Amino acid sequence: MVRQPTTTPGNAARVLRLVHEEGPVTRAELTRRTGLNRSTVLALVGELVEAGLVLEEMPSAGAPGVGVGRPSGVVRASGDVLAAAVTVEIDAVGVTLVALDGTVRDRLVEPQATVPTAERAIDAVERIFDVLSTRTAARARTAPGARIVGVGVAVPGIVRVEDGTVRNAPHLGWRDEPLAVPLAARLGLPVRAANDANLGAWAERLYGSARGVDALVYLNGGASGIGGGIVSAGRPFSGADGYAGELGHTFVAANGIRCHCGAIGCLETEASRSALTDVTGTPPDDLDALAAALAEHRPEVERVVDRQVTALATALRNAIHTVNPEVVVLGGFLSTLLGHVGDRVENDVRAQTMAAMTDRLRVVPAALGRDVLLRGAAELGFRDLLRDPTAARLVPRPAPADSTTTHTSDRSTTHTSDRSTTHTSDRSTTHTSDRDDAAEEARTP
Repeated sequence: MVRQPTTTPGNAARVLRLVHEEGPVTRAELTRRTGLNRSTVLALVGELVEAGLVLEEMPSAGAPGVGVGRPSGVVRASGDVLAAAVTVEIDAVGVTLVALDGTVRDRLVEPQATVPTAERAIDAVERIFDVLSTRTAARARTAPGARIVGVGVAVPGIVRVEDGTVRNAPHLGWRDEPLAVPLAARLGLPVRAANDANLGAWAERLYGSARGVDALVYLNGGASGIGGGIVSAGRPFSGADGYAGELGHTFVAANGIRCHCGAIGCLETEASRSALTDVTGTPPDDLDALAAALAEHRPEVERVVDRQVTALATALRNAIHTVNPEVVVLGGFLSTLLGHVGDRVENDVRAQTMAAMTDRLRVVPAALGRDVLLRGAAELGFRDLLRDPTAARLVPRPAPADSTTTHTSDRSTTHTSDRSTTHTSDRSTTHTSDRDDAAEEARTP
């Protein structure tokens, strides 16, 4: 017999979100944090346990923090409830399965010989997803319960969050390309898409260098230029249509390079990963090699570094005067650059910024490394579940019976044979078009 819910979805969501974001939490702490009474929290935890969303464990006697009397149960998020995090770059498409407890369960990346079109990217996601679904199904035979509840897509471009349409991703060459809706039709799961740096900002706020910080600016430098994200008052700052935070196109140099956007002197043209890797002779995607080359302090390299630090400091000055963040987080090659120059970025920013606005300012490297965008995308995939645990779809997607795959490494190519090009009705579109939902604005107090 399935227990009928005895509590409101909102309260269940508050409990689940706390456990998801904070890690293992005692039932006593949940009572304190939510302000609900003990019996309500007991009922909520029981329903979430029955739904397979959380686990409750009783600490052993004598364990640290366990006092006299009956110990409070420790509630932790399930490692079998998964979101698929999709990342699209100019040279690769990847899918990672992230569990509700924050662990990365599986990942696969398909390198792209040429910049993928939106259609080719969707095809690649479906192929990779089928491989990961097959693996998950195989594991479920020995560890039943694993299921994928949603998909989040990180896109290096401007994304209309209300329907997941990519309005402009210049490095990919996409303009007004539907993404979330057709991908949902292919996968039969809810799909949301958002700008990758906005997702990175949120991930760093939840789990990284800016954990718990309510005002932050995030800049990520990668193959597709420099993206930015902003968190203000503890909520993602997305703007009217989800386009806010395009800090890569902040004006930094009057005599600069013309950008693909049409302007001159944008941050991402004056501070670029390609300029650093070209002058150091390092592979484009090997940040460890870049760091080692920068440590040699060659004069021709330091000239490029100087120009990039100057451009970065100017962009951050503009952002700080606008947003007044407590923390600036730098990811991707910008994190490597920061590690090379130390306090110079922060000192240069302070030198050209109103003093009061930098009283509490910290400029720090991103803590999540290569996982920052996928952790943010996973939050999109968990969105429906975290808003209403009682209504979220928790049915595993069946693995296709007619596909075969080969793979050799984490960045391997997946192949399918004899695939049908038709999609049956069970792969129906289940996209949600609420802009506020996609902007991840609903927070637990």
